[in-house]
Amino acid sequence: MPTTIFLTRHGKTAANLENRFAGRTSEPLHQQGCAQIAAVADRLKKLQPSAVYAGPLTRTSQSAEIISKVTGARLHTSEPFNEIIIPHWDGLTKEEITAQFGAEYPTWLNAPDQFNLPGCETLAQVQDRAAAEIERIFAEWSGETVVVVSHLIVVRCLVLYYRRQPVSDFRSIKIDNGSIARLRRNGEGRTEVRLDL
Repeated sequence: MPTTIFLTRHGKTAANLENRFAGRTSEPLHQQGCAQIAAVADRLKKLQPSAVYAGPLTRTSQSAEIISKVTGARLHTSEPFNEIIIPHWDGLTKEEITAQFGAEYPTWLNAPDQFNLPGCETLAQVQDRAAAEIERIFAEWSGETVVVVSHLIVVRCLVLYYRRQPVSDFRSIKIDNGSIARLRRNGEGRTEVRLDL
């Protein structure tokens, strides 16, 4: 039997609605986000997941708790699915980041694979830690279905990794709040990626 991992982005937060970089703040779900994830949970319930993994931040843990409650899947917290580390941007709007930190944000927008600042993570580092955890889950839950709840940046990096696309294609991957991407691994070790679920 194939092993299936559903990658889910957390529900909407106030920061998403205000165009802020939530980063590693304790940003909770907005009421719209709670409704989004409740709908996601109803869809996933039919697929009978065995486990739900989530990054440790409030918005991902809340989303995962809703999914776990509806599906009955056991909940696990996983640090490798945490948001990217860019601490001096946390809580700022995109305009504030640009005003305070000059060329950093244009680089992030136009050449994200080249974004590399002291005390921050690169996309390659995020991808490495998240993909290693996905591989561990594939091994541990062979033949079963698992849900992973994480962040836009993490999910994009994982999709690129399993599509074997370069990190420079980061902006080409569209992942909305509450969206679901599927990773399915067959018995030959091949991983199929599907976004339009």
